Amino acid sequence: MPLYKAPLRDMQFVLKDLLKAEDHYASLQGREEVTPDLMDAILTEGAKFAEEVLAPLNQVGDQQGCTWSEDGVTTPEGFKEAYDQYREAGWTSMSARSEFGGQGLPPSMGLLLSDMIGGANWSWSMYPGLSGSAARVLEVYGNEMQQERYLPKMTEGSWMGTMCLTEPHAGSDVGLSRTKASNNGDGTYNITGTKIFISSGDHDMTENIIHLVLARVEGAPEGTKGISLFLVPKFIAHEDGSLGDRNGVTCGSIEHKMGIKGSATAVLNFDAATGYLIGEENQGLTYMFLMMNTARMGTAMQGLSLGQLAYQGGLEYARERLQMRSLSGPKNPDGPADPIIVHPDVRRMLLTQKALTEGSRAFLYWILMLVDQASHGETEEIQKEADELLHLLTPIAKAFVTETGLEVANYGMQIYGGHGYIGEWGMEQIVRDLRISTLYEGTTGIQALDLLGRKIMGTGGKALMGLTKRIHKFCEAQAGNAAMEEFVAPLAQLNKEWGEITMQIGEKAMQNPDEVGAASVDYLMYSGYIAIAFMWAQMVELAAGGSEGDAFMASKVKTARFYFQRILPRTESHKLSMLSGADNLMALDVDEFAF
Repeated sequence: MPLYKAPLRDMQFVLKDLLKAEDHYASLQGREEVTPDLMDAILTEGAKFAEEVLAPLNQVGDQQGCTWSEDGVTTPEGFKEAYDQYREAGWTSMSARSEFGGQGLPPSMGLLLSDMIGGANWSWSMYPGLSGSAARVLEVYGNEMQQERYLPKMTEGSWMGTMCLTEPHAGSDVGLSRTKASNNGDGTYNITGTKIFISSGDHDMTENIIHLVLARVEGAPEGTKGISLFLVPKFIAHEDGSLGDRNGVTCGSIEHKMGIKGSATAVLNFDAATGYLIGEENQGLTYMFLMMNTARMGTAMQGLSLGQLAYQGGLEYARERLQMRSLSGPKNPDGPADPIIVHPDVRRMLLTQKALTEGSRAFLYWILMLVDQASHGETEEIQKEADELLHLLTPIAKAFVTETGLEVANYGMQIYGGHGYIGEWGMEQIVRDLRISTLYEGTTGIQALDLLGRKIMGTGGKALMGLTKRIHKFCEAQAGNAAMEEFVAPLAQLNKEWGEITMQIGEKAMQNPDEVGAASVDYLMYSGYIAIAFMWAQMVELAAGGSEGDAFMASKVKTARFYFQRILPRTESHKLSMLSGADNLMALDVDEFAF
C-alpha cells in the first residue's frame, strides 16, 4: 500500500503563488486572522496527522471494515483513537462560528485539510467531513434551541452529524420520499420512515449522532415542494446539552460495499422518532442544498486526493520496478533491466496522472477561494460574482474531478501491471474507494443535467459568460507574449467555441428538450477540460518566470505542454458527440434493447 505523502510543495504553489492566498484572506470580512504563518502551521500539522496517524489505518479499514450488531456499528481498529486525536487537536472546530465554540476560520481552510486527510484515508475522513456540513446547516437555518443544544457539541467534535436524504424506492429523486412527519403540537414532530445510504449513519466514534432528515409533513404538497428538514438526534439532548433518552432511530444494517469499507453506510429506521423542524415547513430541499453543495465539493476533493495517492504509488513503483530495456538504449546498464519509468507508455500514464491531479488541485482550490468570497467578500458585488461562479463550477468540479480522478486511479493500478490487481499493493483499493465518487452526491449524469439544464440554459447562458469573460481577459493580457502563445491560442479558441456550442445546443433544445440530456455529460467533460486548461495556462505564466534551475517550476511548464498537446484535444471528441444530437440515443424503441 503506498503510504500517503502530503504534496505540500504543490499545495503551497497553488495557494501562495497562483491564488495569492495571503491577499485573499486579508480581504475577507471578519477573517483577516489567517496569516501566512497560520496557514503554514495548518498545512504542516495537517500533513503530519495525515501521514503519521491516518495513512497507516487506510488498509486496516479496508481489510476489517465496519461491523454491525443490534447494539450498533463498530468502526475498524484505530479509527476511534485517530478521531479522538483529531478532535483534541481542534480540527473539528476550524471553520465553525466562534459563538458556538469554533475558531471562525474561512470555509476553505477546512476543505484544504480534507485534501490531505482524504488522500491518507478517505473512509476515515468521511466521518468528520459530513459532520461539518450538517453543522453548517444548523448554523445558517437552525433556531436558537437547536443551535444552543446541539451545535457546541458538534463543533467540539464530541457529537457528529449526518444527512438523511434518500429512500429505497427513491434513489436521487427525493421528491418521492415517503418518510412522514407528524406534528405533535409542542414544537416536536414524530418522524417515521426508512433512509438508506447514510454515510456515518451509526458508529462508535462519538456518543451522539445528529441526523438531518428530509420528511413530508402530513398534508404537504407532492414532490420536492412538500419536503421539510428535521433535526433528529440519536439521543435527545437536555437543555444543558447533556444526553437524554435514546430516540426512536435505529441502524437496521450497513451496506456491504465495493470500497470505502471503513466508512459505515447505514440503513436507518425512524420509528416515531422525535424530530425538530429546521426553518419552515416545505423548505427542506432548499436548506439541504447548502449541505449537499458542501458535500459535492468534498466529493470533488475525493477525486483529487485519491488521485494524488494513486499518482504517488505509480511514480514510486515506476522508479523502482526493473523491466525490459529502453527503446533508445540502456538507462541502467549495470542492472538487469531499466526502470519502467523510461518507457514512453509508462510516461504517458504518469504524465496524465500528474497533469490531471495538479490541474484539478488548482481548479478546486480556486473554487474554495470563491466559497470564502461568496460569504465574506469585501463587497456585495464580490460576493454576488463569487456566488454565481460557484453555482456554475460546483457541478463541473464534482463530476469532472471524480471522473478524471478515477482515470488517474486506474492508471496507477495499470502501472503496476499484474501486481496492481493484487490487494497487498493497495492500488486496487484506491480504485475501489474512488469508484463511489461518481455516484453519490448526485451521479455524473445528474451533475451534467444541473450544469447544462439549470445553470446554463436556465440562465440563458449568463452564468457561463461570467467564466468565459475571465478566460478571455486572461488570454488578451498575454497578447504578444511569445512564451505563452502555445497555451493561450488553443485556450482562446476553445473559450470562443464554448459559447458557440452552447448556443447551438440551446437552439436544438427549443425544438426537442431531449437535446439537453443527450449533450449534457459530453458538455460537462468538455467544460472541465477547458477549465483545467485555464488553470494550467495561469500556472505556466508563473512557472515560466521562475528561477533558473528550479526543477519544480520547470516541471510545471513541461506538464502543461503535455496537457495542452495530449489531453486538451479530448474536447474535440466531446464536441462531435454532443453535437450529434439526441436522435442516435432515442431512436431505438424500448423493446429493441432486448437481447
